[in-house]
Parts: sequence; structure tokens; C-alpha cells
Amino acid sequence: MSLQDSFGRKFSYLRLSVTDACNFRCQYCLPNGFKPNGPSNFLSLDEITNLVQTFARLGTRKIRLTGGEPTLRRDLVSIIRAIRSIDGIEHVALSTNGFSLAARAAEFADAGLSSVNVSADSLDPARFAERTGQDVLPSVLLGVDTALSLGLKVKLNAVLMREKFAEELLAFQDFVKTRPVSVRFIELMPTHDNSSFFESQHMRASELRASLIANGWSMRERTKDSGPAFEYAHPSFEGRIGMIAPYAPSFCDNCNRLRVTSRGGLRLCLFGDEDYPIRSFLQSSDDSARFEEHLRSVLMSKKASHYLQSGHLGNNRSFSVMGG
Repeated sequence: MSLQDSFGRKFSYLRLSVTDACNFRCQYCLPNGFKPNGPSNFLSLDEITNLVQTFARLGTRKIRLTGGEPTLRRDLVSIIRAIRSIDGIEHVALSTNGFSLAARAAEFADAGLSSVNVSADSLDPARFAERTGQDVLPSVLLGVDTALSLGLKVKLNAVLMREKFAEELLAFQDFVKTRPVSVRFIELMPTHDNSSFFESQHMRASELRASLIANGWSMRERTKDSGPAFEYAHPSFEGRIGMIAPYAPSFCDNCNRLRVTSRGGLRLCLFGDEDYPIRSFLQSSDDSARFEEHLRSVLMSKKASHYLQSGHLGNNRSFSVMGG
């Protein structure tokens, strides 16, 4: 069995937010810091387990835990272990700002974590502090090296920004010279809350692509597991540089992921118009058959593409609420 939409796309990848809370103040997401909105009634461990068991029966093979900042969940290790033990789940990934990764990578790996994506929008300590509100870049990079030493697959995510772009690209290239790390520059995306920042900092991924090609990098052949990133390799570098370009015309053609928010809302698209409430199905595993039917029905309303090119942002107010 598999989850499939009306365009024949199959969904084997679930991005699961486990909290809205975050301890960083990134300029494009939470420039004024996290402000709680009501009680923190995030999905419980039991609800998460019921959720993933149903998705696994429907062909989901990869779960990415996101936030907010997922490591703020005190039971994160238990969540990782529970998900990894579910039949059919082959890969458990974590997206994190990396502030505690050096101290906790070993327990995450022991619980069954397969890979980690670390947000690092600059490799200049002062610029990192300005962009994130936290002066902790050395600790974040120590966490990256710790995760690599434990055998975890590691990627760095950097939001592509116009300010000091050439300088940043050189620094990231130097970082992957001897590290088997993929750095992915993510084209800055607008939300209803970051419009002025978006206007001042947005640059097209095509500018990054041109710079890489001019400096001897070549695009790697894409596979069915490549996801949305286009990766570039260089014979003199152990790591890779990639880009995620949501404005590319074919960006949504091979979409294989769905999202669930930390309070149990199913998002069919990051820039969708609504969250479909599913928490009521997660109270008991006895509801799994009804839940499967509901998922298949809702998925038929997934659109062929987002409409960023025409300025449609859906109900997207902050990436911390939706898990990015």
C-alpha cells in the first residue's frame, strides 16, 4: 500500500514537527524570538507512535523530526527510538540548529538516528550571531564534527542570502574541503511575517549555480532519492555543495513528502492554504483504519504545485510552526 495523490506522486517521506518552540531568533523566521501561543500541547509520544505506525503501513519509509527546535523536547531520544522500532521505517533524520548536538549526538545515534541536518546560515561567527541571535557557531560546528565521528550522515542547511554571498560561498567550500558533508543553500522563501527581509535578501539559486560552474563544480546525476536538492561535486573537495530552488518550474513534479505540525495538523504543502486536523485519529491505534481512509481522501486535494511564482503563500506565517 502507498499514499498517492491524483497526479500519481507517491509519498514515502514525512516531516514531523515535534515542537514550535525555538531558542534561536533567525532573521527570516523568528526575529523577535519564540512567543508561546497557548498551552504547549504538542503531540505526545503515544500520538507520534500511532501516527508513524499508520504512515509506515502506507509506505512511508523516512521520518524527519523538525521544529521549531526539536532538541528542546525532553523526550526526543524516546521519540527517535520509538519511531526507529516501527516496521517499515528505514531512516530517521533530525533537523536542528545544532546548539546541543555536540553533547547529545551520541545518544541520538544510539537511539537509532540515521542522519542530521544542521542549520548554519553563516560560517563567520559575528554574522552567524547576527542572523540567528545566538553567538554559538563554534559549538554548532563541533556538533557537526561529533556527528560525523559517530557515523551519522550530515548536511548543513544555509539559507541563501544576498549579503556577503561570495564571501560565504568561499567559506562553505573551504569547510567541505576535507569533510564528507553536503552543504545545501536553500533559496530564501517568503512568509507573511518576513516580507521586508525577503525583499532585501532574496537571490535566485541560478546565481549560485553560475558561480559553482565557473569554479569547476559539476552537477551530480540525480536519482529517485535525490529529493529537491541539486548537488554539485568537485574533484578537489570531499564534500558537496547543493541548492534547493523552490522557484524552479519543475520543483514540485516529484514531491514525495508530507508534513505534520506539532499539534497534529496535516500539511499537504509547505505553502498550502490549510492544515487538516488529524489528532483525533491518534488517540488510539484502533482508529488506524479510519485514519488511513482519511489520509487517502485528503491527499486527493493536493495541488500540482505551490504558487510562489504568483505570490501565493498559503497560510504560511512562520517556518517554526510548520517544520520548514
